[in-house]
Amino acid sequence: MNAVLQFLAEAKVELSRVNWPTRKQIMLYTVLVIVISLFVAFFLGSLDYLFSTLVTRFLIK
Repeated sequence: MNAVLQFLAEAKVELSRVNWPTRKQIMLYTVLVIVISLFVAFFLGSLDYLFSTLVTRFLIK
């Protein structure tokens, strides 16, 4: 049991040393992740549509 308490105490000390991001940074990074995710989704969706159209046109016709 002492090992668990020692681990939790050391974890608390380490968490106090962490350089936490500001609220502004969190909002910026969140928006950035959403924008990049939407761009990648649109890009991959466009490629999927293009290739499925090409396959349909050349192989099924």
